[in-house]
Amino acid sequence: MSDDPDKTALRAIARDRRRAFVASLDQIAHRLAFKAIPSPLTRRLENARTVAIYMGLDDEAPAQRFAAPLQAMGKVIALPRVLDRIGTMDFLAWLPEDRLLPGLYGTHHPEPSGPPVAPDVIIAPLLGFDRAMNRLGQGGGYYDRAFARHPDALRIGLAWSVQEHDALPADPWDLPLDIILTEVELIEGPDA
Repeated sequence: MSDDPDKTALRAIARDRRRAFVASLDQIAHRLAFKAIPSPLTRRLENARTVAIYMGLDDEAPAQRFAAPLQAMGKVIALPRVLDRIGTMDFLAWLPEDRLLPGLYGTHHPEPSGPPVAPDVIIAPLLGFDRAMNRLGQGGGYYDRAFARHPDALRIGLAWSVQEHDALPADPWDLPLDIILTEVELIEGPDA
């Protein structure tokens, strides 16, 4: 979506930093990270009906670990389905016991059993974030477009703490996150 050389360089740095951090994590610390939803976030999710998570790839923060706590809260869980290579995706309802089908870019999504769902909360992966609640994604614009299509959804970025940057460049179409959750901290934006 952006050919900005600054963002391209930042993405490479962010990927290397995240990879090194995850490789250095103690196995037990890694397995325990993101296993529970912090109380302040649980309160923010109380009125949400549908929460979109993602299946973490490689060294991404593993959002799939929230499936069981969200299910226990009575939430409908949705996963993204990448529809094409030009930044289009939708969200399909998913139960943790459902099998997943392979999708584009190494993603996996549920078998469609009904129409796409409109999430009240979108938990998104990221390469980097800053305290201004900017999110550096992979560059395809999938989540930027999803945020724009679901403007009332609570936007949550899930990341390892090492993914924080002092400041990230933001394009006009970049919507800031409402909340960022790392393995050590919950960061809320001014409007959250």
